[in-house]
Amino acid sequence: MHHPKPDKPGPGQESVWGYPRPPRLEESQDSIVVELGGRVIARTTRSWRVLETSHPPTYYLPAAAFVDGALRPAEGASWCEWKGQASYFDLVAGDVVSPAAAWTYRAPTRGFLAIADTIAVMPAMVDRILVDDEVVQPQPGRFYGGWITSRVVGPFKGEPGTMGW
Repeated sequence: MHHPKPDKPGPGQESVWGYPRPPRLEESQDSIVVELGGRVIARTTRSWRVLETSHPPTYYLPAAAFVDGALRPAEGASWCEWKGQASYFDLVAGDVVSPAAAWTYRAPTRGFLAIADTIAVMPAMVDRILVDDEVVQPQPGRFYGGWITSRVVGPFKGEPGTMGW
């Protein structure tokens, strides 16, 4: 198995290789804006970051951060070994629908109770997400929902050849 060589963080940066496994939950006051269909569908300065080795942070926003009608329950569920069972939402902005682009944990495991009923968004499935006015780059791989900004360095799980990490 290929072992990654972590990128060296610069001033004000974090390495995803310094994040723990199992993951850690951290409260955030970053300014978050989610846009879909040319509209702002969510905005907050209160969120939570899930930090896991080799993954850029995944942000969870309070449901109240989303405009009315932006969240529509979707079919399907998945299981996270750390957080429990996730359920999904379509994101809606007028006539624009991004299917199963967001998820929540209604009854997360004990270590993640703070994110119960908060909403995570898949960056690749919306127009853009801003963290403190910086456009988020999606974590590579369709399975992952991490948010890459200039504040984090990798390499990141999800890139070709990383499944064994």
